[in-house]
Amino acid sequence: MAISQALCTSFKEEALNGIHAFGTTVVRAGTTGDTYKIALYTSAATLDATTTAYSPTNEVSGTGYVAGGETLTVVAPTTSGTTAYLDFNDVTWSTATITANGALIYNSTQGDKAVAVIAFGGDKTSTAGDFTIVFPAADASNAIIRIA
Repeated sequence: MAISQALCTSFKEEALNGIHAFGTTVVRAGTTGDTYKIALYTSAATLDATTTAYSPTNEVSGTGYVAGGETLTVVAPTTSGTTAYLDFNDVTWSTATITANGALIYNSTQGDKAVAVIAFGGDKTSTAGDFTIVFPAADASNAIIRIA
C-alpha cells in the first residue's frame, strides 16, 4: 500500500463540470464556497490520483484526532501570469498523539469528493503535541492546487 502525492483525476473532471467551489463569493445560485476538509492516513492506506472520495479506511486514530479530519480555511483563488492557484491556511491538531503517512483534501459539501492527496514521504508522529500541516507557499510555482 502506498500514498502518492497527486491532484485527484476525478477532481479535475469535477472542476471542469463546476462541482467544486473554492471562492467566497456567490458561485452557484444561493451558495458560497464549499467546505473542504483534510483527513490523515496511516501507511496502510492506498491514496493516489485515482482516489475519488474520502473514506475512513486506514485513517489515523489517536488522542486529539477525530475521524474525518479538520476543516480547512480556503485562501481565495487568484492568478499570477497564466497560472491560477489556491491555498489553504495551515491546520493543527493540538495535543495529538498520532502517526500519519499522508493526507486527503476533500470536499465535504459535495459528498466527500476527493481533491488532492498529500504524501508525507514517510511516517510523521506527534506525541501529546501539535501535529501541523504546513501548506507550501501560495504562489504560481508552489501552491497546493495550481492550474497552469
